Amino acid sequence: MSVVVGDIIRSFFTSLSHLQKLLTSPQWLPLLWRSSLSPTPLSPPSLKRKVTGTLFGRKRGNVSFAVQEQPMSEPALLLDLPMPTFELVKEMSASPSGTVRIALECPKERSSSTLLLREEPVWTMYCNGRRMGCAVARACGEKDWRLLRTLKAVSVGAGIVPLEERRSIVDGGGEGMGKRGMEVMYMRAKFERVVGSKDSEAFYMINPDGNGSCPELSVFLIRL
Repeated sequence: MSVVVGDIIRSFFTSLSHLQKLLTSPQWLPLLWRSSLSPTPLSPPSLKRKVTGTLFGRKRGNVSFAVQEQPMSEPALLLDLPMPTFELVKEMSASPSGTVRIALECPKERSSSTLLLREEPVWTMYCNGRRMGCAVARACGEKDWRLLRTLKAVSVGAGIVPLEERRSIVDGGGEGMGKRGMEVMYMRAKFERVVGSKDSEAFYMINPDGNGSCPELSVFLIRL
């Protein structure tokens, strides 16, 4: 259920209009979110040197960033970033190298001394030096699990997943259940995790082609 690596990642970040073409592909099947289904218990969060990173979000919404040890592991880090999806796409296609550096900073306080760095709840985000706002850490919800499970066979790739969501509808005739379609854009890649100290950690996207032709993405966590 994925389009794999290299050229797809480059074309993914070339323009949003190109992504629209993926919606007609038979590879993309709607996923129905049913509230009666609950997440399957998974292993506790842990991270090694190489991890799976997934950027995802609605085309007209903000981006989320999930870090997992493996594609079906519980996310060890899940952040809602204060950056629209289209703006991230624009940043990564702005230059041939498409270099994007995201810095997430939080204050070093006595109350946070016992927290792991990635357990900090709120961050100030900078993208290529520009202050974007506050990024917020959160638990992985049911809808997040639905998407991550859809992408479980994807190690590296980018595209759009059309999803359907059940919602309650109230009108003059009473209350019932309806469906609402939505499109979630995603990019998944392997990241190298580098720990500087208990107050600094970085994730560097690994170029799948090894030739420097793909966009470069780095995410830094810093407790100041």
